[in-house]
Amino acid sequence: MRTAYHEELARFGARLGDLARLAETALGQATSALLDNDLSLARKVTADEGAITKLHHLLDAEAVTLLARQQPVAGELRTIVAGLRMSSDLDRMGAMARHVAELVELRHPDQVVPETLQPTVATMGEVARRMAARARQAMAAGDATALTRIEHDDDEMDHLEAMLRRQVTHGVPRPNLDTAMDLALLGRYYQRFGDHAVSLAKRVAFLAGVPPQPART
Repeated sequence: MRTAYHEELARFGARLGDLARLAETALGQATSALLDNDLSLARKVTADEGAITKLHHLLDAEAVTLLARQQPVAGELRTIVAGLRMSSDLDRMGAMARHVAELVELRHPDQVVPETLQPTVATMGEVARRMAARARQAMAAGDATALTRIEHDDDEMDHLEAMLRRQVTHGVPRPNLDTAMDLALLGRYYQRFGDHAVSLAKRVAFLAGVPPQPART
């Protein structure tokens, strides 16, 4: 009986990995659509986000079933509760990728990011994708040490977001109001995507029994 239950838990974990891969892919495609002004790719990202939400809801339902079917012991309960929270983080990461793609759809055929600011935004996209990949790999391996690396990436993301704001405010030529607002939103979307990757790594550390650390300032 417990063997079958553990197999169900393993499938639950595998589906979480699938969800992480979908969110990572969505962010990479959204960034490509943004920098290449690729309307068809942007539309693919927004359409595919439904698959992320659907899998998120499936995982929620499976977690309820796993909780109701048997009385989970401490380790099993931690896995299910952490999985629920990871699923929510990954769903939000998919939403951030969709928001990036929606800006491409909204402004096309105009370019969302001015050429002078594309290197900064491209780097933000690279850092966000790297954070997602590291979080996904940490989930698969139960690697609590990944948190330190992802938090370092998060510091880089915060630095890039602040740099983008300075470039918008003090750049020459100054972007118009619509462009400035779009860039502010983009910075926030990438930053929030990264925040959720940090949250995933913290869940992995929780499962490994690492005591929670004080919030960083």
